[in-house]
Amino acid sequence: MTAFAALHHTGTPLLLPNAWDHASAAALAAQGFSAVGTTSLGVAAAAGLPDGAAATRDATLNLALALGSGPFFLSVDAEGGFSDAPDEVAGVARELAAVGAAGINLEDGRPDGTLAPVELHAAKIAAVKSAVPGLFVNARTDTHWLGDGGDMGDTSRRLDAYQQAGADGVFVPGLSEPSRITALLKTLDVPLNILYSPTGPTVPALADLGVRRISLGSLLYRRALGAAVETAALIRAGRSVEGPAPTYGEVQALVRPGSQRPDALGRPW
Repeated sequence: MTAFAALHHTGTPLLLPNAWDHASAAALAAQGFSAVGTTSLGVAAAAGLPDGAAATRDATLNLALALGSGPFFLSVDAEGGFSDAPDEVAGVARELAAVGAAGINLEDGRPDGTLAPVELHAAKIAAVKSAVPGLFVNARTDTHWLGDGGDMGDTSRRLDAYQQAGADGVFVPGLSEPSRITALLKTLDVPLNILYSPTGPTVPALADLGVRRISLGSLLYRRALGAAVETAALIRAGRSVEGPAPTYGEVQALVRPGSQRPDALGRPW
């Protein structure tokens, strides 16, 4: 078991915040988070590209390159692996592992709003585990977002196939009903990941249910974007702005070691 995998088997669940650039990841690590994930929505939106459409392969790999050497475990949201060919997905996994990623998220949701065949997604998982055995594969099913969320049988069938294919953990975003989480946990041999929702169970409540990993997904990015727009609107309206904001110096301190270069006036732009 890798050190990152071990974080899923402690007395408390792994709370995984999701970053979209170097500064957000570094700021989260500075707050004591030992592991940071990436958010595909944040990466895609920052590049002006659609999420979940296999359009951000290069942006995702570039971000992993920037974050992989950081003082935290990195789990990368790779959508569906950016391909329907298992060997190509395995190639992406190799590249991520090579730059320091400890984990990868692979989802069975497709850009057209359907779910990938179970056999295909299982083949991707198996290919990744064969290519990079030490990379933690978090297999995500979008049954509660794209399929019939009321059919827990389909969710269970998919997750069983994924764990049989070698997944180290499974992820069901959109699942928040405690009784359903409890029932699903009884069918699993690997840690269950739940997406935190402000309207769903709290982190302590999810921990009590037996959830081993809690992701924040795109929540931090969306809140940051909302705060930026709200701040600009308040200033335009002549109103005061409240709430914390890092200073210039604090943000500047988040740069990668060795990358800071002063400009002609001695300012580290």
